[in-house]
Amino acid sequence: MTTTTLPAPSQVAALAAAIHSRLTAWSGFERLRSSSWAYADCWASHTGYPLIAEWDEARDKGPLFDEAIRVLALKAAVWQLTHDDKLAELLVSPPVDEMVHAVLAQAPYVERLQAELGIHVVHMTDNEEFGYESGGYTFECYVAAFGQEPPERYWLGKAEVLRRQPILDKAYARAGIHEQGRRHGITFEAVA
Repeated sequence: MTTTTLPAPSQVAALAAAIHSRLTAWSGFERLRSSSWAYADCWASHTGYPLIAEWDEARDKGPLFDEAIRVLALKAAVWQLTHDDKLAELLVSPPVDEMVHAVLAQAPYVERLQAELGIHVVHMTDNEEFGYESGGYTFECYVAAFGQEPPERYWLGKAEVLRRQPILDKAYARAGIHEQGRRHGITFEAVA
C-alpha cells in the first residue's frame, strides 16, 4: 500500500536503526566499504565532495561512507513504511549524496545486500533535491535513529551549499573549468 505522506520521524527512526544494524553486520559490508572507497579513482563530481571545506579524500571517505549507509537506512525505512520511491528520496546534502552514489555504484554488492537482507535500496536522481536543512525532516529522522546530529562538516544546509557553489565555481574557472565541472576550456596542450 502506497501512502502520500511522510511517516513520523519516530517511526522512521526505529526501522532505520534496525536496518542500519543489519547493514553494518552483513557479511559483505567490508567489501562494500572498500569498493566504495575505491570509487574516487574512477569518478568523482565537482559538485559534491569539493563543497566540504578543505576536502581530503583520505580523511573524509570513512566518515562519508558512514553517512551514506545511514542515509540508505533512512531511505529504506521510509520506503518500507510508504512504498513510495519519491517520498523515500529524502533531502540530503550533496557531499553525502555523492558517497551514496559511490556505494550504489557497487552494483553486485548492492544487489546481494537487497536479496540477502530484504532491504529496498532507494535512490532515484530524478527525485533528488538538495534542500536539506538542519532541523528538517531528514535531520529529525537521523537524530531519532542514530542518537546524534548529522556532522555539519558533511551535512551542509541548502543555504550553505548555495553560498559555497559560486566560490567553488570561481576557483574552478581559474583552471578553465566551468559550470561546476560540466564544461571546460582545457585543450590538453603542453603548458610551458
